[in-house]
Amino acid sequence: MTQTPPLRVSVIIPALNEEQALPGTLASLRGAGEVHEIIVADGGSTDGTEAIARGLGAKVTQSAAGRGRQLAAGAANASGDIFWFVHADAQVAVDAVERIRTAVAAGAAAGNFRLRFTGDTTGARFTTAYQPVLRALGWVFGDSGIFATRDSYAAAGGIQDLPIFEDVDFVKRVRRVGRFVTVPAFLTASSRRFEGRYLRTFSLWTLMQMLYLAGVSPQRLGRMYRNAR
Repeated sequence: MTQTPPLRVSVIIPALNEEQALPGTLASLRGAGEVHEIIVADGGSTDGTEAIARGLGAKVTQSAAGRGRQLAAGAANASGDIFWFVHADAQVAVDAVERIRTAVAAGAAAGNFRLRFTGDTTGARFTTAYQPVLRALGWVFGDSGIFATRDSYAAAGGIQDLPIFEDVDFVKRVRRVGRFVTVPAFLTASSRRFEGRYLRTFSLWTLMQMLYLAGVSPQRLGRMYRNAR
């Protein structure tokens, strides 16, 4: 009896000047189970990001900067059965790859991981504690390690070139394709975005979410976000 080969997982990492964070993320991924390929979707880095990625065995795609554009470019060059989108500052569970395969084998079209943030600051602890609330409200962000089967990704129309909320937009569409699950394992994200300015960052992001729900376009929100940062 011929054994069915395991589903091939393509990891896609959007990156822009991530020479400091990328080696740790790639090491974490190497320890998370066998993957088919790792693609660093570079947005025009001017540091050593590309050289580090290639030196550590990853493929590199190039596009103009913009997370949605970079993720789409990476997916367009991926050859796996499952696309797993991981940020460049993430640390993943040691059995993450097998958990993804198990979820897909059980019928999931797409999914993500539970999310926590590094550090012991008030901001990091609060944001980690707030994640179950966001999940209950249906908010899923890219730093939680979104994955989707190749077919589900295509059926949903892929990740769009949006200046903000490209992750939320994709999850909303892929949920119409099939079942979306949260894998009961943690992905750890860096809290560097909160350092020294947590209240401002959290308030701004909450405002962006409210405006998005109110129907303000991602294009307009992107302009507002850039001007307010």
